[in-house]
Amino acid sequence: MSKQLLLFALCAVPLAQAHAQAAGSRIAYVATERLMTESKLAKKADERIEAEFSKRDKSINEQIDNVRSLAEKFEREAPKMTEIDRTRRTRELIDMEKDVQRKQREYREDLMQRKNEERANIATKAYKIIEQIAAQDQLDVVIYEAGWFNPRIDITDKILKQLDK
Repeated sequence: MSKQLLLFALCAVPLAQAHAQAAGSRIAYVATERLMTESKLAKKADERIEAEFSKRDKSINEQIDNVRSLAEKFEREAPKMTEIDRTRRTRELIDMEKDVQRKQREYREDLMQRKNEERANIATKAYKIIEQIAAQDQLDVVIYEAGWFNPRIDITDKILKQLDK
């Protein structure tokens, strides 16, 4: 039993020291998602992306409407067509649908890539500001993701103000 007590005492001392050091530490929290949605940089990036992709989005939507109307027309005319014409038009419609789906997929991929580029740019700038504020406020730790945090340690608004300058 005395060996167990000795082992417990040896483990308890470093844990108590770590707890005491942590109690004196200064910790802050940053809601990164807010930086990506509420900052002026994020809003300007969204506007740029919208302008960049709106023409392409409109074109794809027009193609979708065109395929839809051709499919409806085909449904009305199919009973009057020969088997060869029905088969040919069916293949044409399938090819058109595949083309539109491919364009939609490429559009989504390009849009996501562009959004990720803008977010990376914002994250880089935010990280520099976080470093500055951490040094300025003598913070020991800045947490980005947390299951729960005390609003008292949230410095997101401070970061947003600096990002918006």
